[in-house]
Amino acid sequence: MNVTIDWQEDLRFTGTAGSGHSLTIDGPPALGGGNAGMRPMELMLMSVGGCSAMDVMHILRKARQSVTDCRIRVDGTRADTDPKVFTAIHLHFIVSGDGLSEKQVARAVRLSAEKYCSASIMLRESVDITHSHELRDAT
Repeated sequence: MNVTIDWQEDLRFTGTAGSGHSLTIDGPPALGGGNAGMRPMELMLMSVGGCSAMDVMHILRKARQSVTDCRIRVDGTRADTDPKVFTAIHLHFIVSGDGLSEKQVARAVRLSAEKYCSASIMLRESVDITHSHELRDAT
């Protein structure tokens, strides 16, 4: 697995993954950026959320749960001083569907957190990572 980061101008870069997908990374105007893309630390949160979301959906599909929507809100708390690392990350899953099992959704979130999500498991030694979930009817 690899990525390439190419400088465009000022603080704007294009990140291209080995899979061929790319995105813009940029800084805020206050630091000389143009606000044309995501910040690197936002990408960290997105990586943790995306990794866990894929796990949860895969587990719920295998459990034959009728999921119609899944949204994960990822909130990160950073240190006040440099380096402003994440000190805490919270993932909140909102899973919608028909007749969803609370037990199956809780199990999927737990398995992702404890066993499968490489991104969050890699960070958990230095970051307090917590999870919560809620179920919503599809209607």
